[in-house]
Amino acid sequence: MLAAERQARILELVKIQGSVAVETLAQQLNVSPMTIRRDLMKLQSDNQLERCHGGAVAKMEENYIEKSFSHKEEKIQLAMACKPLVSTGDTVYLDAGTTTYEIAKVICTIPDIMVVTNDLEIALMLNKTDVELFLCGGAVQKSTGSMSGYYATEMLQNFHFDIGFFGAANINEEFEVMTPTIEKAFLKRLAVNRCQKSYLVVDQSKFYRQGVAKINQLNDYTAIITNYVFTPPQKEKLKQMQIHIQPIK
Repeated sequence: MLAAERQARILELVKIQGSVAVETLAQQLNVSPMTIRRDLMKLQSDNQLERCHGGAVAKMEENYIEKSFSHKEEKIQLAMACKPLVSTGDTVYLDAGTTTYEIAKVICTIPDIMVVTNDLEIALMLNKTDVELFLCGGAVQKSTGSMSGYYATEMLQNFHFDIGFFGAANINEEFEVMTPTIEKAFLKRLAVNRCQKSYLVVDQSKFYRQGVAKINQLNDYTAIITNYVFTPPQKEKLKQMQIHIQPIK
């Protein structure tokens, strides 16, 4: 088992059980306790869990206020790069998140657009503009103001979007897009598939971090909009996987 696969399994167990013990993980994954401790150190450095004596405990997803202040200037820069991609009359999907909130702020002046979102904060802000607005209903995760679940996915089945903008909590070494909340993975994957053009908009802090649930891969998007600076080997891997990086000014 590769380190990334083992760490993903550890995160899955932490999510289900709430806490895990080093010795138990070592037995289940057939590796040494030292290997597990290194895995836990890596996952803690990636902000995925909290280490404790003899093991680790689940780390709750950051709440909306914490996210909104994190890398704010970078998110604004990325949002400005998204605005030229939206045209008058477009139907736009905005994924839940603080980066997409910044996108909503810059595209709301574009005439005759319709926005569908599963983010309460985005909806409240756009409700004060001329944008035609649809709120994707479902179970509300109150800490982040986002919605998911059966009703949200059923609603998305009835839409086709000209363009969609998506965020991500984590992108691992295999260029897989991950989320710390299993319930969100299916909704995000479905929304991407309903878009004629889809853009993943992420700041540099989201790369090379493991998550709990896989949403999709970078090559499932029309392009990636990011300020992350890729190394030459990473650029070669992007080329091989046919992943397009949208230039930003």
